[in-house]
Amino acid sequence: MRVSSVNDLLLWKDKCPKKIDYKINVLVCNGTSCMSSDSEMIIKMMEKELDNHHLDFEIRVIKTGCFGFCGQGPIIKIEPDDVTYVQVKVEDVQEIVESHLMNQTVVSRLLYQEPNQEDSVHQSSGMKFYQKQMRIALRNCGEIDPEDIEQYIVNDGYMAIAKVLENNTPEEVIQIIKKSALRGRGGGGFPTGLKWELTRKVKSDEKYIICNADEGDPGAFMDRSILEGDPHSILEAMMIAGYAIGAENGLIYIRAEYGVATNRLRKAIKDAKNVGLLGKNILGSDFNFDIEIKLGAGAFVCGEETALIRSMEGFRGEPDKKPPFPSEQGFRDKPSSVNNVETFANIPAIILNGPEWFSEIGTKHSKGTKVFALAGQIRNNGLVEVPMGTTFKEIIYEIGGGHPEGKEIKAIQIGGPSGGVITKEYFDTQIDYDSLLSMGAMMGSGGMIIMDEDSDMVQIAKFYLDFTQDESCGKCTPCRIGTKRMYEILERLVNMEGSPEDLEKLRVLGENIKNTSLCGLGQTAPNPVLSTMKYFREEYEAYAYRTKKTKYSIDPKLCVGCTKCARNCPVECIEGNVREVHYIDETKCIACGACYEACPVNAVLKP
Repeated sequence: MRVSSVNDLLLWKDKCPKKIDYKINVLVCNGTSCMSSDSEMIIKMMEKELDNHHLDFEIRVIKTGCFGFCGQGPIIKIEPDDVTYVQVKVEDVQEIVESHLMNQTVVSRLLYQEPNQEDSVHQSSGMKFYQKQMRIALRNCGEIDPEDIEQYIVNDGYMAIAKVLENNTPEEVIQIIKKSALRGRGGGGFPTGLKWELTRKVKSDEKYIICNADEGDPGAFMDRSILEGDPHSILEAMMIAGYAIGAENGLIYIRAEYGVATNRLRKAIKDAKNVGLLGKNILGSDFNFDIEIKLGAGAFVCGEETALIRSMEGFRGEPDKKPPFPSEQGFRDKPSSVNNVETFANIPAIILNGPEWFSEIGTKHSKGTKVFALAGQIRNNGLVEVPMGTTFKEIIYEIGGGHPEGKEIKAIQIGGPSGGVITKEYFDTQIDYDSLLSMGAMMGSGGMIIMDEDSDMVQIAKFYLDFTQDESCGKCTPCRIGTKRMYEILERLVNMEGSPEDLEKLRVLGENIKNTSLCGLGQTAPNPVLSTMKYFREEYEAYAYRTKKTKYSIDPKLCVGCTKCARNCPVECIEGNVREVHYIDETKCIACGACYEACPVNAVLKP
């Protein structure tokens, strides 16, 4: 079907298959995480079983994007029963069909069980993981088939662009976004409406809307999941932005490693073009817009907008001086507005629900919701979307379920390599842009890595600095050489070769790099080191004064002489006979932790 007017779109929406047209809908997660655990085979088996029982006309299987509950995948949700099955295997499909779908008997063993509770959760709405979430950017993820444009249409898809083309001038669209107070979700939180306004004011025969999908933070997968689960919402948002600033071309810069997201984007663009929602005279208006995908090579620095633009032009991904800003001189020296995936994902909802609706959510200066990727030492790893102002404690303990082994959580690394650590003293803090900056951290793209009492904060800082100094483009001296020198100091410390003077050198060097680097990578690279030095000074001093215990040892009172530690040691540094106390030769120990993992009686002591 082709749509050449808003009425055509409305008629098509009425004809599209809806969930209520089926007795039961079986939603199966087909995001990258679940796909790695055979969710595609689960879908095929489900369809085969339904066909065998002649149920395929009344029960529909929907291949969805990410549910967010990644640590419990693969996930199947049954609607309208509101039942979610977790950690589903291919061999469980037949039982789900015959027990639940045919005989209305829930398969209890596949239900999620809340920590410290005996009963499993029968209703999805009763799961604590979802109770405090508010899904705006993720509204369609886990709800629709991202490869079926009709499922997007029936959920108000492309109604936002239809609304603005019928009712609003470009200037009015910009005012709507400004009134919503939406800020960029990719890093510093620049006001989105203001960015669009600045780009519109520049006179030019050609302008560009650019979607930054170069998500490079370790532990971050927010943008990838949105693109995999709801690609049409990004296309629609880019169209709205293009109309607002006067652009007819959109570019999506996505890292080539995101194969599933890229393929679904390509299909979404193709389908939108085929029905007339991309191209010339969209919905019968004089608005023309097209979208092209540009693949990135995975350079972290290309998350910075000017480096991203240079990469799209075929040059080395290096940042440029500002001004001029991309809004004045961006892609091919034309005015360009760069927003990240999550920022765009909010746009259609704001247009349809109104700016007041969005601005009522969140805090005074940080409106709406924010998507976070929970990773590390947390029970419920996955993707969460919460209103701005939600506390760290709520995310960690109510949504995340706390530590999987009940250990104390001592810190959170937020904002990836560009961010900093939040300590337990600040877990009651409301999360917004300003509160994080006041603590020496930043929102970043939204990666949130949880660290427990056993985490070595110096080693954590060293890991992030190793990443950023390796990813430096090398264009400016402070970042290219400064981060390397910081890393060398950290390496000396953890190798017990440092000195107390190294701590002051680290601090001064970090401050100078922040103040003199050309782009955001260098300006924020020292953050993990500076913030961990601020809050965990004693851990740095233990290395500097060489009082840190860095090797594993064995408690002779607990050792039973089972030999498992010795058999798993890769460097053969453990001595002892069967049923006798074992000992670790610390001169040979490489602190790999194999003995600690192997010991059945917890006799191996961590450094």
